[in-house]
Amino acid sequence: MIKKYKELSPKFIFLYTTLNFRNTEIGATIGISQLKNLDKNNVKRTKNFKFFLKNIDNTKYFGNFDLKGSSNYAFPLILNTKKLKIRDEFEKYLIKHNIEFRRGNAGGGNQLRQPYIKKYIKIKNFSKFKNVEKVHFFGYYIGNYPDLSFPKIKKIAGILNDFSLKKLS
Repeated sequence: MIKKYKELSPKFIFLYTTLNFRNTEIGATIGISQLKNLDKNNVKRTKNFKFFLKNIDNTKYFGNFDLKGSSNYAFPLILNTKKLKIRDEFEKYLIKHNIEFRRGNAGGGNQLRQPYIKKYIKIKNFSKFKNVEKVHFFGYYIGNYPDLSFPKIKKIAGILNDFSLKKLS
């Protein structure tokens, strides 16, 4: 499947329509126990994301997010390039620096490209969907945990900012 669907992130190829039933009673118990911290964690995530955006290089990464009402569980990151070679080198760079990420943002990128949907919708011209295509090929998310400190966020941003988009052009 990885060879057949090269335009998809290898970790997120969805062959069949389904529901996400990963939770268990243990997961539910943990979730319920975290509800008391939900508001506090949402405030912290929002502060983290604003701090992250202030520290990333907007010449390399998209940073013009509408933050009204936002509480991101991740730092969405979109490379300001259209070159797959740069993207591939960027992913190697993230791995080298132990930065966990998902390409395509939360899971699988442009769902119109996923195998499961092809029997329902026939799309031949993905260029009509330029924003989701950009996120599909050049968008990432990096976890935004409530206990993530500003110095750690600054370190992550520094590593991201040290990546050169130009040397690979």
